[in-house]
Amino acid sequence: MPHRHCTRMAYDVAIIGAGIAGASLAAALSAHMSVIVLEAEDQPGYHTTGRSAAFWSVTYGGPVVQPLSSASGPFLAHPPKSFSETGFLLQRGALMVGRAQDEAQIANFLSAFQGSGVALERLAAVGVQAHMPGVRAAWDRAVWEPSTTDIDVARLHAAYLRQAKQMGAVLATSQKVQGISRGQQGWTLSCSSEEVVAHRIINAAGAWADDVAQLAGIEPVGVTPFRRTMVQLEVAAQVPADLPLVVDINEQFYFKPDGPNRIWLSPHDETPSPPCDAAPEEMDVALAIARFEEVMDWPVVRVERTWAGLRNFAPDRLPVFGADPKGAGFFWCAGQGGFGIQTAPAIAALLAAEILGQPPGADYDAINPAAFAPGRKSLRSRA
Repeated sequence: MPHRHCTRMAYDVAIIGAGIAGASLAAALSAHMSVIVLEAEDQPGYHTTGRSAAFWSVTYGGPVVQPLSSASGPFLAHPPKSFSETGFLLQRGALMVGRAQDEAQIANFLSAFQGSGVALERLAAVGVQAHMPGVRAAWDRAVWEPSTTDIDVARLHAAYLRQAKQMGAVLATSQKVQGISRGQQGWTLSCSSEEVVAHRIINAAGAWADDVAQLAGIEPVGVTPFRRTMVQLEVAAQVPADLPLVVDINEQFYFKPDGPNRIWLSPHDETPSPPCDAAPEEMDVALAIARFEEVMDWPVVRVERTWAGLRNFAPDRLPVFGADPKGAGFFWCAGQGGFGIQTAPAIAALLAAEILGQPPGADYDAINPAAFAPGRKSLRSRA
């Protein structure tokens, strides 16, 4: 999308945030409405989208989020040629691993997705070892999720921005929203160096979503940012190219291959954080390595790089998207946790359909968006 500095332009929709949420919505809406995307940073996707572990797992986020992920899968695997010549998914598979003391957690995981249509297989020690050479003997049981894939996040994000640009959307970077007011012409947004008028606002500001709401005089929904640490390790082992994504059934770590002797590793940390440019802490990096060495007999040679991002959850840990019940023309698209990228096609389609007053399309019309509405009862901060 072209960068521009507007003096006082009027748009049908102003989207705050150019991460995967804002970019996918801009692509969905810009064929029907005039759209501007306001991004506080000098490049889109700087905070959360650009720091993803880059996998698509249909069970990630739990059984309520799963329909959003499942519905997004066909688009991500086989997008229209006008959007991308190739898909964004590469087969990986995932193992949710555990030990004897984790039997109840494994049973609960399988029970949560019973009847969902998600293909899951219970594995014993031989099956675990076949997928994970070097696994320590105590980790002798797992659930195999064959549908899990890697996802090309950067290319997907770029494709959404490109489509939005082709449809006439405007991207304004380095434009932090500093004030929002409601008048007869709609919403007026005062930014770093411009003022924008829009009939509708979509709050896709990630970690800053509640701050944006307060600027507009809208009650926050309780979106809390949490820091997640990632570590790239060199190990003294031949890492199989087809090693699956490995996730502790108790959510204490996950890792995936990144080359012949490298892995991406996370301690699965969730540390509450103010909205910021997140950075890893040494204690979390050390914790990740300790947990990795507990499960794998692959000596760590060195830490090659570390980074951290913010994932953002509402109090009930479900995404928040739809019209605010008390703010005319104010829409939410926030609280996507770590599953915002893999659910972006579905969420964008459902929210765009609500705004446009039309059906979301065959891939998404079986999803009831009420579970994710900003006015739902499970958002206790709005009671």
